[in-house]
Amino acid sequence: MMVTRVSTYSSTTNTQEIDVTHEQLDAWRSGVSIQVAMPHLSADEREFIMTGITSDEWTKLFPVEKEC
Repeated sequence: MMVTRVSTYSSTTNTQEIDVTHEQLDAWRSGVSIQVAMPHLSADEREFIMTGITSDEWTKLFPVEKEC
């Protein structure tokens, strides 16, 4: 299903194709934890559903530090 969210980081509207059903989204919205409602999704997909933040934005927010 196409899922559209507004990023809480950039206020950009983003859309992603995510393997989720209306029933799973409804369960999450009604209080079921997203990990229980949608256990098959990746952490990036769950984050996108919750906050609208894409994996690219997440990398900008929390860059991986290089070891010296």
